[in-house]
Amino acid sequence: MLRDPSSKYSRFRAINLPDRTWPNNHIDKAPRWLATDLRDGNQSLPDPMSVKQKQEYFQKMIEIGLKEIEVSFPSASQTDFDFTRYAVSHAPDDLDIQVLVQSREHLIRRTIESLQGAKRAIVHTYLATSDLFRNVVFGLSRKDSIALAVKTAKFVRSLTKDDPTQQATHWTYEFSPECFSSTPTEFAVEICQAVKDAWEPSVENPIIFNLPATIEVSTPNVYADQIEYFSRHIGDRDHVVVSLHCHNDRGCSVAATELGLLAGGDRVEGCLFGNGERTGNVDIVTLALNMYTSGVAPNLDFSDLKSVIDVAERCNKIPVHARAPYGGSLVTCAFSGSHQDAIKKGFAAQEKRRGEGDKTWQIPYLTLDPRDIGRNYEAVIRVNSQSGKGGAAWIIQRNLGLDLPKQMQIDFSNVVQENADNLGRELKSDEIISLLQNHYNFDNCATKIITVKDYNFHKESDQVTHLDAVVSMDQKDIPIHGEGNGPISSFINALSEALGVNIDVESYTEHSVGLGSKTKAATYVKLSLNGVSRWGIGMHESITRASVNSIMSAVNSLVKAGALERDTLNSKDEFTEKIEKEVEQNKKREAAGKVKAKL
Repeated sequence: MLRDPSSKYSRFRAINLPDRTWPNNHIDKAPRWLATDLRDGNQSLPDPMSVKQKQEYFQKMIEIGLKEIEVSFPSASQTDFDFTRYAVSHAPDDLDIQVLVQSREHLIRRTIESLQGAKRAIVHTYLATSDLFRNVVFGLSRKDSIALAVKTAKFVRSLTKDDPTQQATHWTYEFSPECFSSTPTEFAVEICQAVKDAWEPSVENPIIFNLPATIEVSTPNVYADQIEYFSRHIGDRDHVVVSLHCHNDRGCSVAATELGLLAGGDRVEGCLFGNGERTGNVDIVTLALNMYTSGVAPNLDFSDLKSVIDVAERCNKIPVHARAPYGGSLVTCAFSGSHQDAIKKGFAAQEKRRGEGDKTWQIPYLTLDPRDIGRNYEAVIRVNSQSGKGGAAWIIQRNLGLDLPKQMQIDFSNVVQENADNLGRELKSDEIISLLQNHYNFDNCATKIITVKDYNFHKESDQVTHLDAVVSMDQKDIPIHGEGNGPISSFINALSEALGVNIDVESYTEHSVGLGSKTKAATYVKLSLNGVSRWGIGMHESITRASVNSIMSAVNSLVKAGALERDTLNSKDEFTEKIEKEVEQNKKREAAGKVKAKL
């Protein structure tokens, strides 16, 4: 690269428009859309589409709501001619079929022939008007260029709207001063004015002037100035549709098109996902969904964007980039821990707002609700070794309904990160769920060492609750008994006494999962023993059983951690006999109490 690029390259000379108005405007309605995937997009492919592929693509574009489609260059090949005939016979009555043709009479005749029987047709001609192309490629003066453009418009007119045999078709004419972006803007106005006078459009059937950034040579604001200047100076503005066709040489086609719409553009020409010559045409999907996320209906339906992607990739044989706006496979998901935490909190806040009647979408990092384009929330947060506590917690909440306490999220994220590091890849949702079940001995997990077979709580008073239970370890049933100020404390006390240890409760939280008759209770408890702490999870229709399950989940983790000897229960035979006698005495007392109550 040159140390001084100015010796070889120069900045494009912008038009002088100090009183520009477009910076204060807003896009508040959808433009007319023209998809040129089947013509401009197809001609850019190393392996052009077959007729069958073009037919599939054509039907998908109709399905998403496009009303104007440039289908081919009919005079270029028999394949393009035949496909134009297909489009004519399969187009809905409200679809404008557009075709492109050079300014040559024999090619124009062939093109009009391909459109016979069409309900609505747009004939698109073009002529290079930039100084570079006129002087170097074609050797035409400005006067010569105007004469040729006018001659072409009159010839097309004679074969279409002026021909009595062609009145069944609604004919529209489109003219492109090619390389408009590098054409002196006053000359672009001059040649288009001459073409307009030759065609004689009306308010009801205006002429289309396509003002393409055929080669993107400047920043988007310069293109907007050019569009505003043209819109101001072209005569009979209400007889004209200003169409924008931006290529992406500088990577600014979306921005240039949006600013062009602010400056007076009425119509957008582009391709789905930005296919096209060199760096591509403007991406219609991005433009439309930019409008959508600003609250403006684009009049295109991308609610099943995956099916649109599938067709585009299959027919173009070019993948949609994983980071492409809206359509990319990774754009609605987050791996970063801070992003995941913000998204998780955003969804929680949104649920609260919706309960208060606010339906607006306000989620950190997500400008679009993935469900609006046919994606579910499973792919919003994806977990790898870079993910924080929020990522795995999101997966668990979405799949199991469990809203893990913050400290437990931190504990579980360490488990997830360790596994992701060991595997060297992203963890799938089912793998994360399996990690939770195994690590916390949750949901009938096979890793449980101690289980509860039966239990009975007896509330003596508001301050005293008794427990009789049977726990099982290594296929041996052992009865336990305890009392406390409630079910949790009595169960903990019973286990502590049976094991000859002192188990402490560090934290306990609970919440409901589901609605109506399917509601369950989820409980989380953190137990400590001999300086070791472990979390447990429980879920059940009964809050009491859910609490018991979470305690046993944590106790099993303590056993695995070595804080509780596995053979402790088996070594308490003498104590067990004592407990069995006490349980039997309690049953007798209860029975006697019931008899007394009856008497």
